[in-house]
Amino acid sequence: MSTPSVSSHFSGRKAAILVPGLLALTAVPVWAKHLEKHFKVEAHPIVTIHNPSGTITIKAWTKQEVMVMADQSSDAVEVEADQTNNRIDIMTHQVSDSASPDQLRADYQVNVPEDAELQIHDDSGAVNVANVLGDMNVETIGAGVGMADTAGYSTISTVSGSFQCLRCAGRIEVKSISGNINLDDLRSYDVQAQTSTGKIVFNGEFLPNGSYRLKNYSGVIEVRFSPIDSFELNAASVKGDVINEAKLDSSHHGFLPRVGNSLIGALNAGRAHLEVNTFNGTINILKRN
Repeated sequence: MSTPSVSSHFSGRKAAILVPGLLALTAVPVWAKHLEKHFKVEAHPIVTIHNPSGTITIKAWTKQEVMVMADQSSDAVEVEADQTNNRIDIMTHQVSDSASPDQLRADYQVNVPEDAELQIHDDSGAVNVANVLGDMNVETIGAGVGMADTAGYSTISTVSGSFQCLRCAGRIEVKSISGNINLDDLRSYDVQAQTSTGKIVFNGEFLPNGSYRLKNYSGVIEVRFSPIDSFELNAASVKGDVINEAKLDSSHHGFLPRVGNSLIGALNAGRAHLEVNTFNGTINILKRN
């Protein structure tokens, strides 16, 4: 196992506080610590990150190494980054029981090879991933998740965090309780998106034999399509409205015509499968601009 290169620094200073009628010099530490490590890895490395609060930014590059840069705002936490064989583990440890939420924050910038596998847990803050082609699992509580130009099998789970995916491919499974889900310019063959009260927007390609399942309890589900797209549609809202701009063939493959708040039919040859369900939300099947 190679020895990683490490650099870190600490900075602090005193600030002057103006009290009415009195100028006093009071020690107010401005605390900052920066950590940087480089790890040589083989093909398909596994990178895990566990962070209670902060922004995690991960980008792919062409080097066969993992670079970790971390910034912490207080000594209430301790950042660790270690290597075991082809696995890099990054973790923020809380070392003070009396720390405020702001003092528990650590921000990471991590560069990984394109084929890296990611396992990320970030309670609050944000997670951003770009150009990573390996599988990934992301779990958050309130942190939003943004992905761009990714592939592989991606599973995303949040409580209140939003999820946005731009030009993503591969298989995508995303679940949230109250977060919004935005799937833009998607190129995935298998998508499952579910939220209870958030909005779901799907604007992407319907690949032949692809499967797309969108579900929420309340809120809007919006699907954007092109007249040349090809999919079978099964849309239903128990108590909400279903608004449709697609010219569907309800006789295709024995489909039944629309009944109540349901819509069943095929656009063109119906090569992909699109299923949209909500309890009392609104479903919009709209033409792409």
